[in-house]
Amino acid sequence: MPELPEVETVRRGLAPVLVGSRVARLDARRPDLRFPLPERFGKRLVGQDIVRLERRAKYLIAGLSGGEDLVMHLGMTGRFTIVHGGEVDRPGDYIHETGPDPAHDHVVLHLSDGTQVIYNDPRRFGFMVMMPHNERPGHALFAKLGAEPLSDELTADYLASRALGKKVNLKAFLMDQHVVAGLGNIYVSEALFQARLSPDRGAASLADRRGRPTERAKLLVDAIKDVLERAIDAGGSTLRDYRNAAGEKGEFQERFAVYDRADAVCVTAGCGRKIRRAVHSGRATFYCPRCQR
Repeated sequence: MPELPEVETVRRGLAPVLVGSRVARLDARRPDLRFPLPERFGKRLVGQDIVRLERRAKYLIAGLSGGEDLVMHLGMTGRFTIVHGGEVDRPGDYIHETGPDPAHDHVVLHLSDGTQVIYNDPRRFGFMVMMPHNERPGHALFAKLGAEPLSDELTADYLASRALGKKVNLKAFLMDQHVVAGLGNIYVSEALFQARLSPDRGAASLADRRGRPTERAKLLVDAIKDVLERAIDAGGSTLRDYRNAAGEKGEFQERFAVYDRADAVCVTAGCGRKIRRAVHSGRATFYCPRCQR
């Protein structure tokens, strides 16, 4: 499933095309994706200007001039294609031809300038919902989300306050979307390696007895932000189906320090130990037994 950097890469590709455009027509070619499409979907979208395109955790959010938000989730195989005039156009780096199997083109936005924005999803694990913008913070999808990792919300003090007294390990703690929103399996492994923290270390070690952040919390915050920013700069990571809005593979997987590198030698100079693979809550974890304590 695409993680935060992949979704942010898609957002940056779509934003120049969508923001400031008007929806002239909607083709909803089936009634549902993972969930039913919004009621009166076409009537609520057609004629609306898209005034912003945001990301919260792994959700893309198109703000509409009428006061509603269109919330989109890519699921496992969802992707957007942008077509202009039936030909390849490149006003940015993200315009490209329709994907290879149009049978899975389930939703098509026709913009007023003739551009088509096509949502393709072979497995249909993605979804689209609509809600009033002012009700979004309290909606079930968003109400319990934790701090946005690339925002000023994620600080050492915040992590310490959430970790105090916790009985879980760092891997489980960071994978909890109620703690850090949008941080997934790949980037948790990479951030823990960069912070030199074992995934099995107790989350409570991020706070001292008074609830103040330890040095580990500070290192972890810096590592999370750095890993995510580098992944976004690289266009995300390609595992199986992921493509950015240009149909291009991300490149960050070529820079993994630990993820999916079981039995490979640690990248730390002079370490020499092999990366280990473990399973935490059904998810694979990769770490260096020497560098991470």
